[in-house]
Amino acid sequence: MPTPTTPQVPPRRRRIPFQPLPVRDGLNATRVVLPPNGDGSDGSPRWDTVLDHLVHRFPDDERRLREKVAAGEVVDHLGRPVAPDTAFAQHARVFLYRDPPVETRVPFEIEILYRDDDLVVVDKPHFLASIPRGAFIAESALVRLRRDLDLPELSPAHRLDRVTAGVLVLTVRPEVRGPYQTLFAERRVTKVYEAVAGVDPALDLPRVVRSRIHKERGVMRASEVPGEPNSESLVELVDTREDPSGTGDGGDGSRGRLGLYRLTPHTGKTHQLRLHMNSLGLPILHDNFYPTFYDVRPDDFGRPLQLVSRSIEFVDPLSGRPRRFETTRPLQEWA
Repeated sequence: MPTPTTPQVPPRRRRIPFQPLPVRDGLNATRVVLPPNGDGSDGSPRWDTVLDHLVHRFPDDERRLREKVAAGEVVDHLGRPVAPDTAFAQHARVFLYRDPPVETRVPFEIEILYRDDDLVVVDKPHFLASIPRGAFIAESALVRLRRDLDLPELSPAHRLDRVTAGVLVLTVRPEVRGPYQTLFAERRVTKVYEAVAGVDPALDLPRVVRSRIHKERGVMRASEVPGEPNSESLVELVDTREDPSGTGDGGDGSRGRLGLYRLTPHTGKTHQLRLHMNSLGLPILHDNFYPTFYDVRPDDFGRPLQLVSRSIEFVDPLSGRPRRFETTRPLQEWA
């Protein structure tokens, strides 16, 4: 009797935005959409040229912007160079390479778990951002991998927080990006995390935690608020042992014992697992956001958040075959 096979799922067609400038040194060009122009009568800014607006928008980069325009390195949506006197046109798009900041290298390497013509799956270390953002540009997994593997079109199918380590899936070619990103967006991926936190003998586990999580743009921390739950996580206690610090709760809520937890999120809200563990009175060790924020220097790599994306599993949207990727990365406080 023939073995039944899973029918192949046709990839979704997604329009890939035209980029007039190629990836350079692992970095995409920055796209700037020109806003509506004011008339100056009410104090609103008015710009006669594209360069006027760019200087207004990025005042700290004025010298370099004038140099880039003079060198023909700022282009419009068709790839035509913007000149110093190119007229401002609201809603037009211009593209340029921003100069990345000087960054401290994150002193950990990325391990390649799997690679083929469509996917690169890696074990991302703690402290390394998934994508360029804020103060972490070159020191991001995406930029490092683009440079090291010579894959300028590499793109993440999902993201991990900078302070979370573990399995990260990236797509190699724009043609396959949509189907894999859709898997994650539609929650057709099984993700399993592991974490180290304190132990509460009175807490009944395993337990499904549900809450409504809200994250304001520009605010670092998320919060749980009243309302219909939009997040769900399964929390399981796998093992326990004495806290080697010998300091009782050690400032991390460990209460004299440490636990290894398996965390299975069924949704993907910002900081979801960290919030759900904190809501149980079990903040993840070395979490500087929950329950209380405390500052950590960007170059302090001594106390990684004890959270790792242990495995990712899904049915491949192109071949229909089951795929599973796992890291053996130990958690520092459980090694």
